[in-house]
Amino acid sequence: MPGDNRVTLYDPSKVRVLVVDDEPSIVKFLEFGLRREGYWVQTARDGVEAIAKARESMPHVCILDVMMPGPDGFEVCRMLKGMGNVAVILLTARDAIDDRVKGLLGGADDYVVKPFSFEELLARIHARVRNQFPSLLKQQEIGPFVIDDARKEISFRGETLKLSSTEYELLRYLLQNHGLVLSKAQILDHVWGYDFNGQDNIVEVYISALREKLGDRDRTLIRTLRGQGYRVDLP
Repeated sequence: MPGDNRVTLYDPSKVRVLVVDDEPSIVKFLEFGLRREGYWVQTARDGVEAIAKARESMPHVCILDVMMPGPDGFEVCRMLKGMGNVAVILLTARDAIDDRVKGLLGGADDYVVKPFSFEELLARIHARVRNQFPSLLKQQEIGPFVIDDARKEISFRGETLKLSSTEYELLRYLLQNHGLVLSKAQILDHVWGYDFNGQDNIVEVYISALREKLGDRDRTLIRTLRGQGYRVDLP
């Protein structure tokens, strides 16, 4: 399954998280869980306190309740976005679809519906850090491979591979989805983009080049599944 044989992409202690909610039980729950995961955490009980603390510490991620006294979550989100690159994850009610739409249109980066699992929130935080704060990322180990996004390099069994930018993106995509079958259409969309107008045999050409550089002559690392696509099988 994807996720096996991986290490954390970043050091949580370097990620500043601001939790804003007027319900003490939720604040306590999130603060405890996030600190246990290693995050640097601040809390606020209303919009005024949230903005004041954000000006002091400039969080990377803000977990923000929509319904609060004083400035509500939408207004706080707008103010935070005006201060800099803050990833805002809204906490919304299950039936408040309009709130989710309004929040996303107002600049929020994601939302979580109450009640929610802590694991889901962590996944949302991980995604936002990866997408918005690449400087916080560290090397990602997947089996015998190490992906270094900062250097745009991939090493295999301790040796740095000599890859073109397209080969790097293709191998990275295959590795991060190891164990899954990826169709040519999926690969073309992810690596070459939705507006690619070339021939789909370009995928076969690049897969062949990667196999050569990996010494995968027997095709046991990058497997071809006829009529389906390609799958990376890690040793």
